[in-house]
This record gives sequence, C-alpha cells and structure tokens, in this order.
Amino acid sequence: MVKEMNKELIEALDALEKEKEISKETLFEAIENSLLTACKNHFGKADNVKVEIDRETGDFLCYAEKTVVESEDDVEDSMLQITLDDAKAINKKAAVGDLVNVEIKSKEFGRIATMNAKNVILQKIREEERDVIYNQYYDKEKDIATGIVQRYIGNNISINLGKADALLNESEQVKTEKFRPTERIKVYIVEVKKTNKGPRILVSRTHPELVKKLFENEVTEIKDGTVEIRSIAREAGSRSKIAVWSNNPNVDPVGACVGMNGSRVNSIVDELKGEKIDIVCWDENPGILIQNALSPAKIVAVFADPEEKTAKVVVPDYQLSLAIGKEGQNARLAARLTGYKIDIKSETQAKDAPGFRYEDYMDDEEYDDEYDEYDEEYEEEDGLEENEEVGTDE
Repeated sequence: MVKEMNKELIEALDALEKEKEISKETLFEAIENSLLTACKNHFGKADNVKVEIDRETGDFLCYAEKTVVESEDDVEDSMLQITLDDAKAINKKAAVGDLVNVEIKSKEFGRIATMNAKNVILQKIREEERDVIYNQYYDKEKDIATGIVQRYIGNNISINLGKADALLNESEQVKTEKFRPTERIKVYIVEVKKTNKGPRILVSRTHPELVKKLFENEVTEIKDGTVEIRSIAREAGSRSKIAVWSNNPNVDPVGACVGMNGSRVNSIVDELKGEKIDIVCWDENPGILIQNALSPAKIVAVFADPEEKTAKVVVPDYQLSLAIGKEGQNARLAARLTGYKIDIKSETQAKDAPGFRYEDYMDDEEYDDEYDEYDEEYEEEDGLEENEEVGTDE
C-alpha cells in the first residue's frame, strides 16, 4: 500500500513538472520543508530533524538526531536527547555522547500540523509557478507577443498572453483602435514586474518598437541581418517612417521590406489597423538622408549642419504643402527619423530668406536640369491632391 502511494506521488510530481514547468527537485524540497514544518508544529522544534526522500521511489524518512545520555535522569530535552538503553535498541554500538537517528512517524502528527504541511507545499507550488511565468515573460520584455482581448477595465484593456494577463493602459492605446473581446492582436511588451500576485505585464500598441518588431518578424532579410532598420519615427494610428539599410549591395532594403506587390508591408499595415508606413533608404550623408526622409516630396536642395543638427530644405513651390504634410506631420516625422531640426521653405520663400542661397551650392546647369525634371513630373502628376498618401519609397 505504501509503495502504491509513493508511486502515485511520483506520478503527481511528474504531472506538476510537465504542466506547471516546476522542476521535480523543487517539489521534493517543498515536501521536505513541509515535513520539517509539521515536526516543528507537533514537537515545538525541529532544529535536529532531518528529512530524506528517495527521488526515484518516493520513499521518505523523517528522523531526529539525538544525543545519547546515560540515564533518564540525564535527559533534559526528550527531543534532543535519548537514554543509552533506548539508543542501543536502535543501534547496539551506541555509546554515551554519540548521535543516534530516531525515526519520526508522520502518522503521529496532529491534524493541524498536517494541514500546515499541506499549505507549505501548496504555497511553494504557487510561488514557483509565479516565478516560472515571470521568467518566461521577462525573457520576452522588449519584444512582441500575440494576445487575446479579454475585457475592458475602465479605460484599460486586459490582454491574455497565454499563461498570464497583460494590461494595455489607456496611454498605450491608439485612439482610433477599438477592440472586441476574443480579438487577437499583437502587442509590444514594455515591462514585466514581479509582484506577490504574479507578474505584472505592461504592453503597448503605440510604441515605435512595435513597428520595428513586426518588420523583423515579417521580413526575412531583417531577421538574418542582411537589412537593418537604422531609425524609426511613429505617430501611432496615423503614419510611421522607417529608414532601412542593406549590408548586401545586391539586396534592395526598401524592396525587401515592401515585398512582392507590397505583401510584406501590407500585412503590417493590416495589423496596425491601416496605419500608413513610409520606407526610405538610410544614408550616412545627412543631406541625402533628409531628402529621403521627406519623401514623397521632391527636394531642390538640402543644407545640413551636422554639428548643430539642423537642416535647411528648399522645395519647389508646388511641393511645399506635401513636404510639410498635413498638420506638419511629414516634416515632423522626418525630423524624428533623422535627428535633425528641419526648416522647409519653398523656392519663392528661400530667395528672400537669409541663409538659403542654394544657388551658391550648385551650378546653374545642374539646378536647371533638376528643376526641369521636377516640373515634368509635376505636369504628369497634375490632378493629384497635394497630400496624397504614398506608402513606400521604391
């Protein structure tokens, strides 16, 4: 009967290890501690009590180490000492001053001691389970995860990530997004905190890194390091700009991110509920980078000051509103993407503005050729709205 019970114990521990991902050794230690707790509750002390459990069979032994004394009159504490006659019944070679292991029968424990021992085991299991979940999600901090919308808690949203719930605070939500319970969404794990009630996981839908991680998961060339996202600027729910660079001259970084017929970028746009994404080429030359960042607007000239991190940009008159963007969004995102404070003026404005003498930086023939090119494109695109959205720069 005892062996059958021990077999059931091992099976139960195996099931806990598999289901809760708690090591069996930790569970054995919890049982040992529970028996020590039971001894302390039953006898009042357990300093000299030892518990040994066979990890293979589940057999356990609980005993007290007692010092051998001559007679009953010499016993000052029955929990710590044993008479020579009683010691010889356990070990015939026992002598005064020796330590003898006296077995403690767990059946002797009272109901309260047994309940306390059970609670020790359950508490340890809960603690280990919380630690396992915390470590699992702590490793995912600063990464994305797929979750299921559970419910609204005030203006915040509870998101189930599998083994734990995360909180999407109102400040981390995109104002234009509305979710339904059971809807699957991707979130960026901002922070994982350890608490007494388990891990507290804070997630975001507005963080710029969400866009970056979505591209890393979608674009093979980014995942393997061929293409790098050098910079990103985002106004969540409206538009994002990312600057990409290829470590392989044969790989077009923008084309890799866009995908065949826009398949890759479109899947990310769908995940972000229609947020527009501009993909531009990164360049070490700040002038070229700023010109790319202001896409889709055409640029006549860029005067960048790397030390001051400022730039003056001249655009054709008809491109001014496109370069600035609706409510200044295009210029604002370009500034964040490049790290430069950008001052944009039309050609007419630049002619009378100090410091905008772009004619000094380019010869007349080059300027005329570029202007003619922009003028031809303008005629071809006549009829398009000034703020027409362009998803990528290919």
